[in-house]
Amino acid sequence: MSSNTDVSISSYDEDQGSKLIRKAKEAPFVPIGMAGFAAIVAYGLYKLKSRGNTKMSIHLIHMRVAAQGFVVGAMTVGMGYSMYREYWAKPKP
Repeated sequence: MSSNTDVSISSYDEDQGSKLIRKAKEAPFVPIGMAGFAAIVAYGLYKLKSRGNTKMSIHLIHMRVAAQGFVVGAMTVGMGYSMYREYWAKPKP
């Protein structure tokens, strides 16, 4: 029987903060999308009182669409960046 001793022990010793930083370096647009989503939700809650005579449901739908649009945009730009880094910016042997 062979045992797999090639497993990295350092991945088990990694705390949440360093894991988040490592993942953010691998895919930088994920935290940008999360931050944008949170900012749009906070802005929507802030503007909730001064929405005028717009119905509550319409206001919430607009905020949901804006937040989803920002996240999808960040994912699209991140995927384009990842493809660029993988296929075009890779050093040629």
